Formats: sequence, structure tokens, C-alpha cells
Amino acid sequence: MPMKKWIGLLALLTAFPALSTSMYLPAIPSLVRNWQEPLWFINLTLVGFFVVYSSFLLVYGPFSDRFGRRPLLKIGIGFYVVASFLCALSPNAISLIAFRMIQAAGGASASSLALAVSRDVFDARDREKVLAYLGVVVALAPMLSPVIGGWIIARFSWQWIFVILGGMGLIAFLGVHRMPETLRQTSQTPRTKFLSNYGHLIRNRRYMGLTLVVSLGSIPIFSFIAASSDIYITQIGLSEQVYGYFFGFNAMALMLGAFVCTRLNRLISSRDIITMGFIGLIIGGTWLILTPQDSPWDLALPMFVISFASGLSRPPSNNLVLEQVNRGAGAAASFLMFSLMTSGAAAMWFGSLNWNDKIQVLGIMAAASGVAGLVCWLVMRKTSDL
Repeated sequence: MPMKKWIGLLALLTAFPALSTSMYLPAIPSLVRNWQEPLWFINLTLVGFFVVYSSFLLVYGPFSDRFGRRPLLKIGIGFYVVASFLCALSPNAISLIAFRMIQAAGGASASSLALAVSRDVFDARDREKVLAYLGVVVALAPMLSPVIGGWIIARFSWQWIFVILGGMGLIAFLGVHRMPETLRQTSQTPRTKFLSNYGHLIRNRRYMGLTLVVSLGSIPIFSFIAASSDIYITQIGLSEQVYGYFFGFNAMALMLGAFVCTRLNRLISSRDIITMGFIGLIIGGTWLILTPQDSPWDLALPMFVISFASGLSRPPSNNLVLEQVNRGAGAAASFLMFSLMTSGAAAMWFGSLNWNDKIQVLGIMAAASGVAGLVCWLVMRKTSDL
């Protein structure tokens, strides 16, 4: 299968989390009003999604090491499609939360095994380039999907968002059905010990340390996802469509960061790019803390810096983590995504709380995670010869 087709399929698979959250974000304030529920309860449709999503990431990886990537992807995406249509039929918040959790259980197969497939198909040098290109393509999903979601709400209803997600899932299912199996040699681990690969990962200090570092860098992005619709729509008073434009502006920064990474890694090392990413989080977070908050741009511009820094450092960070393992790539990719999504779910919950000044809280979280991540990263570079 040509590289371009692989990139297209992998981009769609890795876009599942962004498509499943950002397209739906403009609907949250209206659901709070229509169902007469507090924001934190409606946001359980986001937090619950990521908690279940991250838990199932741990399952798909080792099972795919034993049975192959293709069958696990087809099963997971099949559940995602069914759950998406059930979400569209939800009559209340509780049912939507439940169906979103089923949607998450299926969708977890996509992004988890996309990393494993990239590990199977490409060597280390080509894989970093592919991951960077995926970062550019995948960033289009959170950039465009809230705009599309705002249009759908304005012209139809929020239910159609999940109908469209189910349709995208069907396209991904057909793509996986046509792809060859990428796992060349299946794991010989007994069926009763599928999860034993995680024991090897936990004992791999370099892998675990780098996973922690990468997870710290994702915290401000997830917190922004949870708080952005409330800030822009409820607090500032923007419409759902205008909110989509502002959210897309920050998502564009992720894409731009990944694009710059594809050019910058020809000039400087991947390790230095990761360092630059953490410095960017500190700068953006400090800007948020000091901003006067007089307009929506007082949030959008500092978040642009934070999002750009995250997009810049994510491809080399993910690739460096995967380089630390020689076997069980599925489990390694799953545990990496589990760590990212678990820390992200905690950040989303924290950002959903009834803070008096959510913009200040976002700034503190970005600056703190940037400082903590930079310190841990520099220590690892010195002590582990990275």
C-alpha cells in the first residue's frame, strides 16, 4: 500500500478523539440550558468519554500484538459507529453519557492501533516524518470540526453531529477492511497473560519517564477543550458558530506546529524541538496569567502559542517514546495513549469546575505543566543520555 494511502488512513484513525470531542463542543452550552443540568454534569460526556477511552487503550494494544491490528480495528470501529448513532437518539444527559462511553470503548482502537501500525510499517526515520505529517493532517479535525458543529447546530440540531460521526466511522471501517495486516509476527504470550507486556513497560524506566514527560505537555490542551465553550459562549457571549472559528484558530496552531516540526527537524535535533515545546508552554501560560482579558483574543492568542508548542513537540516526543521498546509495540503505543488521555481527562475535569476566572486557571496549568515537563525532560536528557 503506497505511503500516501497509509497516511490518509492513519490520519483518519488518529483523528477519532478530536472528531468525537471538538465537533460536539459547540452543543454543550445549549445542552446545559435545554436539559437544565450543571456544566460539570454535561461535561461528563467529555470526561467519561476520555476515562473509558484511555482504559480501553490498554486492552487493544496487547490483544493486537497477539491477534493482529486489522481485526481489532474492525471490532472497535464497529462499536464506535453503532454508539454514535445511539448518541444521536439520546433523550437526556444520562443516556448521552452512557452512549458516549460505549463510543469511547470502540474509538479507542483507532488512535491506539494507528501508532502501532505506523511502528509496523515504517522505520524510525520515516516514522518520525509520517507522525509529523499526521500531526498536520489530524490538526485539521479540531480546526474544522467545531466550525462544522456550529453550522450543524444553527441549521439542524446537535443530534446530526453524531450522525455525521457515525458516517465517518463507516468510512474508517471500510478503509481498515481494505488494508493488509501489518503485524509480521504475532506475540507468543499465552492468552491468560495478554497484559504481561505492561509489566515489561513499567520496568522500562526510560519509556515510563518519557511517557510521563509527554503526558505533562498535554495537560493545558485538554483543559482548554473542556473550558473553551463555556468561556467563549457563556462568559464572553459568542455564538456557537463564532466560537467554532476561535476554537479552529487554536487548532490551526497545532497544525502549524506540526508543520514547522517537519521543516525544523532538518536543522536541529528532535531533542531540542521537545525542549522548545516546553518553553512555549511556559511562555503561553505566563501570557494567559498576565492578560487583561478584555476580549476573546486575550484567550485565543496565548492559547495559540500553547497549541503551537504542543503541535511542535508532539511528533518527536511520541516517536522518542516508541523508540524505547523493542517488542510489544501495540502495548507500548496503547500505554502511551492511555497516559495522555488519563492526564487529559483529569485536566478536563479540573477545567470544568466552577472557577471564578477560568482563563487564569488555564494559564497557571499551562505554565506549571511547562515548567514541570521541562525540568523532567532536562534531567532525563542528562541522566539517560537521550
